[in-house]
Amino acid sequence: MATAAANTVYPHITKDSKVMGGRACIEGTRIRVMDIASLHEVGLKPEQMLEEYPHLNLFQVYAALVYYHDHKDEIVASFEESARWVAEQECRQVEELRRRSSR
Repeated sequence: MATAAANTVYPHITKDSKVMGGRACIEGTRIRVMDIASLHEVGLKPEQMLEEYPHLNLFQVYAALVYYHDHKDEIVASFEESARWVAEQECRQVEELRRRSSR
């Protein structure tokens, strides 16, 4: 019996260590639940989210929103991790520029 590489944790939502760092994504895409959550947090309605991601359907958007509401701590932690990564990259760039300018 064959097993799927991605583990479906919710309808339309998967978590696969080989896709987007294992973050919850809409099945068959590289769109993270946190991407949909960020649109929700700025006030977009699901129908408006389809304008941002026209290849999705409402079932997928609502599935991402349900997952987000059921796993808020996980999604917030993903946002925080991403923010830390960006800050680290910015620091590395500043250090590299300083190193180059001191030559």
